[in-house]
Amino acid sequence: MSDRITVEELAELMKKAAGITVAPEELRQRQESGFDAFGLDSLGLLGIVGELENRYGTPMPPDAEKTKSPRQFLELVNSALLAGA
Repeated sequence: MSDRITVEELAELMKKAAGITVAPEELRQRQESGFDAFGLDSLGLLGIVGELENRYGTPMPPDAEKTKSPRQFLELVNSALLAGA
């Protein structure tokens, strides 16, 4: 398991935790778009954060569930994972 979450993994988590299907390519192209543009609300984001905490056995930054875009989320979570590795 890598210490970085990829766009593909985020797309997979969005589907698993929030039931939202987004192609990884679309996420990559629209990384600056708000999660709401993909239909992901704060509850869905909380589910993704919880899923990651379970997967990595480490708490995610408290701001992770407040991020507005995929890019912001991945930067925050990946920097936390790298720091904790």
